[in-house]
Amino acid sequence: MKTVKTLLIALLALLATGCGTTNTVPITGRQTQLLVDDAQILSLSSQQYQEYMKGAKLSANQNNTALVKRVGQRLATAVETYLKNNGYESELKNFQWEFNLVANNQANAFCMPGGKIVVYEGMLPVTQDEASLAIVLGHEIAHAVAKHSAEQLSKQMRQQYAAQIGGTVLNQVAQAKGLGNYSSLIDMAAQMGFNFLNLKYSRDNETEADHLGLIFAAMAGYDPQVAVAFWQRMAQSSQGKTMELFSDHPSDEKRIAALQKLMPEALKYYTPQTTPAPKNNTTSKKKK
Repeated sequence: MKTVKTLLIALLALLATGCGTTNTVPITGRQTQLLVDDAQILSLSSQQYQEYMKGAKLSANQNNTALVKRVGQRLATAVETYLKNNGYESELKNFQWEFNLVANNQANAFCMPGGKIVVYEGMLPVTQDEASLAIVLGHEIAHAVAKHSAEQLSKQMRQQYAAQIGGTVLNQVAQAKGLGNYSSLIDMAAQMGFNFLNLKYSRDNETEADHLGLIFAAMAGYDPQVAVAFWQRMAQSSQGKTMELFSDHPSDEKRIAALQKLMPEALKYYTPQTTPAPKNNTTSKKKK
């Protein structure tokens, strides 16, 4: 009876950890339950971002720095317009966009909640053009808009609660049956299982960021079709391959196939931006 009572209490506790704020991801409509609010995640993000920037070296290339900031702001403006016009206006207060190019030869970029985005110099030789850079920045912006960091943190909190409660309950049952203390083994098994779940979970977030990012780039007037060639270049530049099962990103083949499948949807948002023709500054000579 005592064991049954303990299990009931554990079940109620697990149900309680499932409560939180419902978040609906724009465009995909996917709903998630978040255990941390915007203020908490933005405060934590701001602290980590400031610490990172203290140790980072900004790029000395003014042209490339201006390019990253220009493309980033163009995307941010398009995203904010979409959010405002589609029932997400309350989310605008959570973004204070910042785009930085840092001196690092890796082909990488990352985004923190609140719109703090960093691009490494090593990414530019792979992007090669402005539209492909927009694909990268759109992907990073998508992580912030979809609140993937808050989602990851919420899942880790649930896992920690579940491991603590489950370990306690199972250990009590083992001791009651004279099987000794198995808490360490239980913790190890739970942690191993959660690690694999997190890998798949991260791949899902990356796929969703690809989806949103493709459409954000199109909204900003960048041709989304360049995404396929860009990811092909990324695949070629990769130093060795990692099996998808052990990676927190989708395989190159699956990523490219998914983008190709999404292209008709993205193209619906795409209107090429026309550049005004330059004025003719030549002056005709007056006849005497």
